[in-house]
Amino acid sequence: IEVETYSPPYKPEFSEEDNRAIVEAINKANPDLLWIGMTAPKQEKWAYTHWNELNIHCHCGTIGAVFDFYAGTVKRAPAWWQRHSLEWCYRLLKEPRRMWRRYIIGNLLFMWNICKE
Repeated sequence: IEVETYSPPYKPEFSEEDNRAIVEAINKANPDLLWIGMTAPKQEKWAYTHWNELNIHCHCGTIGAVFDFYAGTVKRAPAWWQRHSLEWCYRLLKEPRRMWRRYIIGNLLFMWNICKE
């Protein structure tokens, strides 16, 4: 199995040159499976915005924290929290300063938009 990686520069927003380099690296690799981890929601927005530029025919997953879990740099929630779909709450309790916007504001906005539909 051949694996290729590309690590873009760490910054709040990518330049057009950065985006072009990422797209070219992905297209050159022609992956059978593409994992994108840039933090949420940056990774989802990037994948959505650049999807039509990607000349690939595979599954694309935006997985963020999964890389941290497998690297052992972030501990996953205990199994009980996972089974009851509360891993988000565990992460919020563990890292409130970093996660509160995502899980409190983001979830409320999501629910508001669902209700509007």
